[in-house]
Amino acid sequence: MVTLFSQDSALMRGLTRVADVMILNFLFIATSIPVVTLGASLTALNFTAMRIATGRCNSVSGDYFRSFRQNFRQGTIIGLILAAIGAVLAAWYVVVTNLAIEPLLELVLLAIWYGLAFSFATMTLFTFPYLASFTGSTPQVLRNARLMSWKHSLTTLGALAVIGLSVVVTVFYPQVTGYGLFWLLAGFGAIATANGFLFARIFDKYIAAAAANQT
Repeated sequence: MVTLFSQDSALMRGLTRVADVMILNFLFIATSIPVVTLGASLTALNFTAMRIATGRCNSVSGDYFRSFRQNFRQGTIIGLILAAIGAVLAAWYVVVTNLAIEPLLELVLLAIWYGLAFSFATMTLFTFPYLASFTGSTPQVLRNARLMSWKHSLTTLGALAVIGLSVVVTVFYPQVTGYGLFWLLAGFGAIATANGFLFARIFDKYIAAAAANQT
């Protein structure tokens, strides 16, 4: 029993990680309430989640607010840019599906829309983890996030699958998530940590390569 409940036991490490994820989830929700700060909150969420996933996190709140402060301005700007692009895509879909146009033309316009929407979603998926790990101008962040989402397609699909499965379960099987209680307790932090394993594995290679080039 002493070994089971010792600080270095697998049980205690697991419980500590669960507690860290719950704290991270609370911090993300609290800092996202103003909505306009969502970009900075997503950056801090991904930064801390990747550190939890790789065992590098010593203080959840310390890591979170350090990233939140450092990336507040750029994260907020990028968040607003992505929100504007998302609004344009949403308006495009509404207009195309409600206009009285030829079926073939509607099909073509919707096909283009689906392609752009998928590219936008994958770029957004990489944007905030990238911003949490690297420095660069806003155009560079968006460009590199888009390129990485294409280059590392398996990671992109894996991360999308984690998010998509969570949404499907929440919508169609709400009892599984406690009718939203899971999201309040740990949902956002848990998904970010799960995807943090994937992103950290990729980003660490780029960081190591950059360090090797400098030496």
